Amino acid sequence: MAECHPVGFQWVMEAKARGAKVIHVDPRFTRTSALADVHVPLRAGSDIAFLGGIVNYVLQHEKYFRDYVVAYSNAPVILREDFRDTEDLDGVFSGLDTDTRSYDNASWQYEGTEMQAASGERDREYEERTGGGSTVAEAARGEAHGSGGAAIGEGEPERDETLSHPRCVFQVLRRHYARYTPELVEQICGVPQDLFRQVCELVTENSGRERTTAFAYSVGWTQHTVGVQYIRAAAVLQTLLGNIGRPGGGILALRGHASIQGSTDIPTLFNLLPGYIPMPHAHQNQDLEAFVRAEAARKGYWGNMRAYLVSLLKAYWGDAATAGNDFCFDYLPRLTGSHSTYETTMAQLEGACQGYFLFGENPAVGNANSRLMRLGMAQLDWLVVRDFSLIESATWWQDGPEIETGELRTQDIRTEVFFLPAAAHTEKDGSFTNTQRLLQWHHQAVEPPGEARSDLWFAYHLGRIIRQKLAGSADEMDRPVLDLAWNYPTKGEHTEPDAQAVLAEINGHDADGRPLSSYEELKGDGSTACGCWIYCGVYADGVNQAARRKPGREQDWVAAEWAWAWPANRRILNNRASADPEGRPWSERKALVWWDPDKGERGEWSGHDVPDFKKDKAPDHRPPEGATGPEALSGRDPFVMQADGKAWLYVPSGLTDGPLPAHYEPQDSPFPNLLYAQQRNPVRHLLPALPDNRYQPSGTEPGSEVFPYVATTYRLTEHHTAGGMSRWQPYLAELQPEFFCEVSPELAAERGLEHTGWATIVSARAVIEARVLVTDRMTPLRVHGRTLHQVGLPYHWGPNGYSTGDAANELVHLSLDPNTHIQETKAFAVDIRPGRRPRGPASLELVRAYRARAGIDEHTGTEP
Repeated sequence: MAECHPVGFQWVMEAKARGAKVIHVDPRFTRTSALADVHVPLRAGSDIAFLGGIVNYVLQHEKYFRDYVVAYSNAPVILREDFRDTEDLDGVFSGLDTDTRSYDNASWQYEGTEMQAASGERDREYEERTGGGSTVAEAARGEAHGSGGAAIGEGEPERDETLSHPRCVFQVLRRHYARYTPELVEQICGVPQDLFRQVCELVTENSGRERTTAFAYSVGWTQHTVGVQYIRAAAVLQTLLGNIGRPGGGILALRGHASIQGSTDIPTLFNLLPGYIPMPHAHQNQDLEAFVRAEAARKGYWGNMRAYLVSLLKAYWGDAATAGNDFCFDYLPRLTGSHSTYETTMAQLEGACQGYFLFGENPAVGNANSRLMRLGMAQLDWLVVRDFSLIESATWWQDGPEIETGELRTQDIRTEVFFLPAAAHTEKDGSFTNTQRLLQWHHQAVEPPGEARSDLWFAYHLGRIIRQKLAGSADEMDRPVLDLAWNYPTKGEHTEPDAQAVLAEINGHDADGRPLSSYEELKGDGSTACGCWIYCGVYADGVNQAARRKPGREQDWVAAEWAWAWPANRRILNNRASADPEGRPWSERKALVWWDPDKGERGEWSGHDVPDFKKDKAPDHRPPEGATGPEALSGRDPFVMQADGKAWLYVPSGLTDGPLPAHYEPQDSPFPNLLYAQQRNPVRHLLPALPDNRYQPSGTEPGSEVFPYVATTYRLTEHHTAGGMSRWQPYLAELQPEFFCEVSPELAAERGLEHTGWATIVSARAVIEARVLVTDRMTPLRVHGRTLHQVGLPYHWGPNGYSTGDAANELVHLSLDPNTHIQETKAFAVDIRPGRRPRGPASLELVRAYRARAGIDEHTGTEP
């Protein structure tokens, strides 16, 4: 965090100055480690075993916050008799279909509930249309439920408030993690038992009624084939400790850009609409009502999905969206499966994808298996690249690695590449949404130089010109474009769209054009329009709330008048959980929101933050029979986005790869799974094992010794992601002039590597070279009874700019998390040897030789 998120780390250091303990868990000793109280080096890819060990410690030593857990989690809920855990089935859960690499989650449900009929109808319809398969595997259902919208079965689940029933979630959790002992953590993760116990004691001593602990993570947790389950493991732990919804608690997702949070809220994701509303799927053939019935939860705020979706459709299509035409629901594109960036590459290679836009992305060096990305772009008819500098994704056709090896010839590549210079954030108005969900407005400082233009300018004018060309068309296919509400005010000599007008559209308005103040005002009858329901209120009263800058000394510690946080300017989500079931703060020192019986007509929720709860819903409120949506939650259900108002220690639906986190080895691992016979995540998302995307043998198979070391990629302070913004800056290039690899003195001695010399790093996909940094920051670990060395690879480099070098992502395979389709770049196996890599065709021969030694073919590593 100190290295990659230094502005946010300022507050960690302020907390430390006040007595907070900082624990840093990372394979490398970094700038963060140097400032932490405890550094825990561990094997990359083993974090679930580490977190599971802490969960086991909490349960075995009864360190959990019992009152919080019983009242606010699903720990007391009893599971069906036919559910089977990884402990019963040696590494998989009940319902696994190995042929389709998917789970049927019927057995994961609660006792006393039945699966929703709509889901069953949806699955039957899919079976009829496709002749088999799975909605989970084929239609990318993993993210469909967004922020906690997964539905649970109809009916009231059976509960045991004593937490003693053998099938209640609490006891299932206890059995699931019973083998995650300090001894096993040491064997799998390489963390010494005394250091592990120190972490357990520090975390549990600083959690409970009077104290809270926060977890901060970034892509070191997400870029794995079990990345979602990493965060789930942290959620299990934080729920047990009572650290969710309370000041100083939570799980904080640090972001690599200023507005990565914003680009998932109003998404650049293929399977979500703004506000985490799921995209409709082509095979379901649903109208608006059927879609809402199938996707909206019966209870909680996702029960209001119709209001969110209809308001979005009105923002898209304005007056053209009417009740008579389902508010243009049919205009929305439909998913036919997973359309992640990596499936798009496969479609390019197959000739199905003929044109491609790149906005601020550099897949030629920044994506996993960069080579495959370039080969895919070489099959396009046209490619549009918008960036600050002439990145590798704009020049691969003339100077990419495949030109050097002879695999591609410039004169044979038919892709027409258009490079359009982009404006920097200082050259345009707009908002950033940071990890705290805080929208902060930035004002244009200078005009963009030359022909550089903002993304907003490009998107608006491209749409304007296309609409002009289609004007008068009678083809129904053109109606979604022609009916768009596309009238934005512009300004200046370049006719730049007014960014504040776009923000106002996102905020939403009523039928008379008045700005809305809250998502509670949204209606499902077409009388409101809102471009993103969670952002409703950011333009309340016609004022840009994101532009507020009231100094902290002029307001309280919540600082509610600095910018605006979604939703409703709420700074801590689920903050009803900061008070006990009766509405009293668990701790006066940690008081955030509470029930005030003397406020309003019958009492109200009050506090320092905006309550994440119905304002006038009393703690003793019980919903009437048959209530739906938010009204179906009681006054003691703080997790209002969940279908039952509870924090889920166990997930009965909404994830594709299991209701509980379990340790699996990475796709490429030199070690066997010590916990289960199941080596890897059985439903991980594998892309075709093409000759340029070969997988490596697992630690249980002959040939794994050919790649004995674990590599991980990371960022540096001096460079930014794939380098498009930083390698062209002479000052930054001078600070970090060359691509390098970090290795321990012991590994350097073992492999004959010299400090500042050259090393060649090889995987089953590619070979790269890097300067050698021999450093004690890379700690050798004792894993599975042998010494493990790890190799650190910053991933900012490519052949263009002032600072050049090979791309670390050349080495990585395409094996993805099945929920989010994120690549596994934080843990993979390599070999390392001294000297520079071969050039030209010889580099291909070296990789082929390694594959032959390891016995790799198209079947290696593809088993469920």
